[in-house]
Amino acid sequence: MRAALLTLAASTRAARALASLPAMRAALMTHSATAPPPVWARRAGVATRAAAPKAADAAPPAPHSPPAGASSAPDFVPRHTVKALLGADGGARRAGDTTTVRGWVRTCRPQKARAFLEVADGSTATGLQVVIEPGVEGWDEVASGATPTGAAVRVEGVLVESRGGGQAVELKASALAVVGACDAGAYPLQKKRHTLEFLRDVAHLRPRTKTLGAVARVRSALAHATHDFYRAAGFALVHTPIISAADCEGAGEAFQVTTLLAGVDAALAAGGRPAEGALAAADAAVVAAGAAVRGAKAGGAAADLGPLLAALAAAKDAAAALKDRAAAAAGPARTPTSLDYASDFFGAKAYLTVSGQLQGEAAACALGDIYTFGPTFRAENSNTSRHLAEFWMVEPEMAFAGLGEAMAACEAHVRHCMAHVLEHCADDLSALDAAAGGGLIDRVTRMATTKYHVLPYADAVKALLASGVRFEFEPAFGRDLAAEHEKWLTDVAFGGDPVFVTDWPAAIKAFYMRANDDEAQTVAAMDLLAPRVGELAGGSAREERLDRLLAAMDAAGVDRAPLWWYADLRRFGSVPHAGFGVGFERLVQLATGVDNIRDVALFPRYPGHAEF
Repeated sequence: MRAALLTLAASTRAARALASLPAMRAALMTHSATAPPPVWARRAGVATRAAAPKAADAAPPAPHSPPAGASSAPDFVPRHTVKALLGADGGARRAGDTTTVRGWVRTCRPQKARAFLEVADGSTATGLQVVIEPGVEGWDEVASGATPTGAAVRVEGVLVESRGGGQAVELKASALAVVGACDAGAYPLQKKRHTLEFLRDVAHLRPRTKTLGAVARVRSALAHATHDFYRAAGFALVHTPIISAADCEGAGEAFQVTTLLAGVDAALAAGGRPAEGALAAADAAVVAAGAAVRGAKAGGAAADLGPLLAALAAAKDAAAALKDRAAAAAGPARTPTSLDYASDFFGAKAYLTVSGQLQGEAAACALGDIYTFGPTFRAENSNTSRHLAEFWMVEPEMAFAGLGEAMAACEAHVRHCMAHVLEHCADDLSALDAAAGGGLIDRVTRMATTKYHVLPYADAVKALLASGVRFEFEPAFGRDLAAEHEKWLTDVAFGGDPVFVTDWPAAIKAFYMRANDDEAQTVAAMDLLAPRVGELAGGSAREERLDRLLAAMDAAGVDRAPLWWYADLRRFGSVPHAGFGVGFERLVQLATGVDNIRDVALFPRYPGHAEF
């Protein structure tokens, strides 16, 4: 009964409120016309005045209308892709549908009665077979050779059941148009299989190949999966700076960013340092031009001022350019011991970041759980298949967490990514599995389902020493693990399973890793080793104790000055926290089976190579 009365009372109040709206609106309009200007208007100094009473017969304001010639922007309509057309059943359910396909010709086989084209649009590893017959619009272009491999085409037609093997449906063309011609003789991607080494020289075209296109799509899927995973786990995405005054790893392998060399090339191209007396002559020309202007003004010759003022401006510009050239030719400003970085753009030494971790820690100590996902850089002169100079990192940081939580999050992230590509990239994985000779899908499935092992560093070294294997680099306590050691641990010792190697010697790890309370002087750090890839991720508990952090910085030779703010995190509400970094290109390698890291980046950067 009480509920019914409350409902009736509420509905009555609502009805009264609705009925009173016109009167309320009129009262508000009257108030707005006579009330003093709002606080924001008075603060901003907005000009206001008392509103004049409206005449009873005043016309209402004209409705807003756009200028003549304006129109509405078109609605976005996603294009029909080959992947959407084929679907899970190869397109059988779409037989009889009329559609339009836009893409690039992979192959063209013209015959007397018909021609067969395979058209790929980049949405999937599988192309769509197009059949076109004489008399159909566009047949003459096909018959004349205007649709070779690489040409861009638009094809309209009906999906019909395919009479050939290998596909459920094909597109029976009703019209074909060449959108972009292709010089068949010069086009580097032919029907034959190309090596990955060759394709690096045509990196601007290699995503059109079946293998590299599949790699690009899997990479995209892994990025989506990464964001989905951390968003679902409640992590905040933060964007850490690309330019930093701190070398996070303290390894001295950062790219330096400076403007101190600006203008040097131009100065040298212009002949280097100006000739002796040139600067004095330029200054004298400015003085003479100024005197001419003053003389004309004193003599009342206003008509002559225009050319004289122009001559003065030209003299000043010439003198300034000559001084800039002299300064540039002299080289950057110097102090007695180094370049004068106080005169540089940022007023101090600056680098391209090797990691967003330090700034990520600051964010985590305010927001809780965060992650960064962006490019990082390392000036390591390495030409191996495992290293790039520019690479992407996924770097989560968690407050109120330790090494165990970091390992659990890392494992869950990698598992999620592998499961995601198995579900969403089946056609690409099949193409990559075939290119790799098999085994890829099994490895990805294993990474998504198996439990990851944990092995302390000391036990890992013992196992390597007891293996009886003659390694190129002899394992030893206190040394980092080489690629061959990582491979033996994952492929042999753990039979193809991933493994976390934990509790590393402090001497070979970064200063910010939390010291363990042991006599072996180890840190609470981990590396995740994955089959075929080796080190996939690295992380640690972060040193939250100020005295321990400062001592570690001193021991590693890390300058405290530019990291004053990092130490402050330990002075003001310090908490245990942990994090890790996943090398994104290596994650792509793991999911695609591609051995060389240069083949999973769109335009790879490595020593001696910054083309494209």
